[in-house]
Amino acid sequence: MSLQIHNREYSTEITAADHGKKVSIAGWVHEKRHLGGVFFLIVRDFSGFAQITLHKGEVEKELFERVKKVPRESVVAIEGKVKRERKAPNGYEIIPERMEVLNEASQILPLDITGKVGAELDTRLDARFMDLRTERTKHIFIIRSRVLKAIRDFLNGQGFIETNTPKIVSAATEGGTALFPISYFEREAFLNQSPQLYKQMLMASGFDRVYEIAPIFRAEEHDTTKHLNEATSVDIEVAFVSAKEVMAILEELIACVYSEIERYPGLSKLNLNLEVPKIPFRRITYDEAIALLSEKGVEIEWGEDLSTSAEHTLGELIGELYFITDWPCAIKPFYAQPIDVEVEGKREDICNAFDLMHPKLELASGSQRVHSYELLKQNIKSKGLDPDSFEFYLDAFRYGMPPHAGWGLGVERLLMSMLEIENIREVVLFPRDRRRLAP
Repeated sequence: MSLQIHNREYSTEITAADHGKKVSIAGWVHEKRHLGGVFFLIVRDFSGFAQITLHKGEVEKELFERVKKVPRESVVAIEGKVKRERKAPNGYEIIPERMEVLNEASQILPLDITGKVGAELDTRLDARFMDLRTERTKHIFIIRSRVLKAIRDFLNGQGFIETNTPKIVSAATEGGTALFPISYFEREAFLNQSPQLYKQMLMASGFDRVYEIAPIFRAEEHDTTKHLNEATSVDIEVAFVSAKEVMAILEELIACVYSEIERYPGLSKLNLNLEVPKIPFRRITYDEAIALLSEKGVEIEWGEDLSTSAEHTLGELIGELYFITDWPCAIKPFYAQPIDVEVEGKREDICNAFDLMHPKLELASGSQRVHSYELLKQNIKSKGLDPDSFEFYLDAFRYGMPPHAGWGLGVERLLMSMLEIENIREVVLFPRDRRRLAP
């Protein structure tokens, strides 16, 4: 290879001030235009675009013909001199002296990278490596990276320790049948639904504030625009606090993420004007939610979970991020702490659990946790589960478990709601759902 591509510059690193400088760039052939005796080659790299301009008669004939024939999306390395050109991308063009085709693309492409011809989502996902070359999709995943960094920076700044818990487990986290069974040598095991049991066990260790950002697996046969079978969850657990305190952490984190992404210049590629939500978020109880729905003609029997249509109706009424608190124990996991009715003056079958809601969908759920061994064992039985299957977990509650609370936040749901994207699969590199197992 004759061109030194390891010394290449990104297109946005070059400016009109480099007029006359010799540079090397490398990337993909994005577009080609032939206007009389001038040929324009637009080369795309991760940072942006560079215009390569060839005037017939001013460059070698062999180079002119090779540039004309190179297929779109081929990978090329080009060496040439920078020339100031106000109409070109970034205010300059490159007059080439040499070009090397590093890898020639097929003439027929699975989708159009320029965006001039649209493609169905399934087509885009089938050729995801190509879809990621489009400006819109590229910026979605740069934003995703920035969201994850903002979350880590925020939690680290709050004194949290990042942890990693097992993704192969012997028992269900929340009961039910939504588990992917796997063969673990001579035993049956499951892909984990949540790090819940393990992060609670860490509360008994003296690690007062922990978090994890990791995949979770749900074998639910949903086929909707907001469900995945493999998703990324942000989970925290905090000792010696109440549910109210972890709710405050959650809303502060959400506002911090919005604030970070609001400053990202690539938002313009999504035609989005992001507004940072004001905190604290509104809080309504489950009973208040039912009453609001009843006023709109949506009847929910007490003790039932809220349907998707009920959530949408509430979202339209409230119009901003909000919490639903004080849920019936029957529809929340066994580890949710029942509310002390003598202190709170509420009915006995309410637990100190909460959901964070966007007007269009649920983003997170959490609760004050049961820290009594006997009550936890009783709750496990009440859900039709066998306490013996949870012995490894229950043991942590027998030797000094402090009061604690926590939550889990769906990264993909946060992204799709924040970026106003209709289908959750758009914010996952290679989504796994009821029908898709490849690529």
